[in-house]
Amino acid sequence: MSLPAPQARKHLHTRSIELCGYQRDDGLWDIEARLSDVKTYDLLRSEGGTLKAGLPVHDMAIRVTVDDSFTVREIASSMNSTPYPECVQARDPMQAMVGAKMGPGWRMAIERAVGGTAGCTHLRELLFSMATAAYQTIPGYRAHLRKLADIPARDDGKPPYHLGKCMSWDFNGPVVQRIYPQFAGWKPARPADDEG
Repeated sequence: MSLPAPQARKHLHTRSIELCGYQRDDGLWDIEARLSDVKTYDLLRSEGGTLKAGLPVHDMAIRVTVDDSFTVREIASSMNSTPYPECVQARDPMQAMVGAKMGPGWRMAIERAVGGTAGCTHLRELLFSMATAAYQTIPGYRAHLRKLADIPARDDGKPPYHLGKCMSWDFNGPVVQRIYPQFAGWKPARPADDEG
């Protein structure tokens, strides 16, 4: 379903974000993300000069290398276009993300390591989405390989992580009933009350 037709308007700005996942020959996984911001008009810079229309205000990229447990083993970033020369100082602090694990708590790990003035807003925005891209890359490809090899999916009795995380994957919804009927109506176990 498309968006409704817009009112008459003028295109001013495009932010492009692309995320790609790769399987490395050494058994690790690379997730790469790129962000660019482009104006459709000549931009008068706050410190003088003009950035011509179509040239990027921001052009930044990150490569995160993770292992099978989604733990960050390496990180590299580039900042080819920034509004200020000082922005590139945010690249080195990204190394604080090595050892962090993509999964629950990922956003908090980002904020602890490179939040606020310790890092760059735009690099943080990319990092937020990289965990989702990793999840789309790694388990999906593993499941694809298992299907090709006619190997049944592992069954540890726990629902896959993505169940219960959005409207379509509601434990009480029709998608879970069709695809994961064994988890239809599932409720997480509650921790025992501390009677202290």
